[in-house]
Amino acid sequence: MKNIFKYLFFSSLLAITVASCKKDEARNYFEGGTNPVLTSSVSNTIALDYTMRDQEAIKLSWTNPNYKFTSGIGSQDVSYLVEIDTSGANFTNPGKQTVAVSKDLSLSIAQGQFNDYLLNQLQLKPGMSHNLEIRVKSYMANNAAMLISNVLKFAVTPYAIPPKVTPPSGGVLYLVGDATPGGWNNPVPVPSQQFTQISPTFYEITVALTGGKHYLFLPKNGDWSHKYAVKDNTIAGLGDSGGDFIADSGQDIPAPTASGTYKIQADFQRGKFIVTKQ
Repeated sequence: MKNIFKYLFFSSLLAITVASCKKDEARNYFEGGTNPVLTSSVSNTIALDYTMRDQEAIKLSWTNPNYKFTSGIGSQDVSYLVEIDTSGANFTNPGKQTVAVSKDLSLSIAQGQFNDYLLNQLQLKPGMSHNLEIRVKSYMANNAAMLISNVLKFAVTPYAIPPKVTPPSGGVLYLVGDATPGGWNNPVPVPSQQFTQISPTFYEITVALTGGKHYLFLPKNGDWSHKYAVKDNTIAGLGDSGGDFIADSGQDIPAPTASGTYKIQADFQRGKFIVTKQ
């Protein structure tokens, strides 16, 4: 009987050991990959022209990182992130342009689209030469096994385009709403609720706002026929930090959550307003 028990014990132990080994053999371990090599269709200078805005500005291509596992080259989907930033920022600029690419090994960007990146994302001045750097990152699910390519450098001169939102024709802008000291009374008190014009497309004002209320921009004091508002005032963070605005339609702009003094900047070129606690 003892021999039978010994036999059964060692048989079970052997079965467990074999199963454990098979389980280890079935595991697929990541062994690394090769950094993508980035190349482009142009060198040194990216030409931009409004009359050719639908033409290609640049085509970026990169090699497959060939992620490897113990079972061989991985079949997992690989994603890519193209980063465009100003030279010297080392891709740490919070306003850098990023373009996500799924599986493909190239990206073509039209002149109009590239110009929009420069003006509205990187906020570069038109009519001036700027130095850019471009790279691509490869990664798998959950940003795992990220690899970074070489950096390409270019000079580029963005061209001026019409503002995304038409600025006030009279060169003045006013603030109205129950978030302001003057309430919804129109005309509004001036100069306390009149913006300062910084440029033909940029205005700013520093004013006390009541938290949880609303306001609008008016191009003409005492006139409700034109206004600047937001498309959707339920967007998270809109009141506290700003966002996109539109002309002559939409919803009242939400004030910040907390009452206080704020600077409001209206950028008609980009169609964005910025709210900053003072």
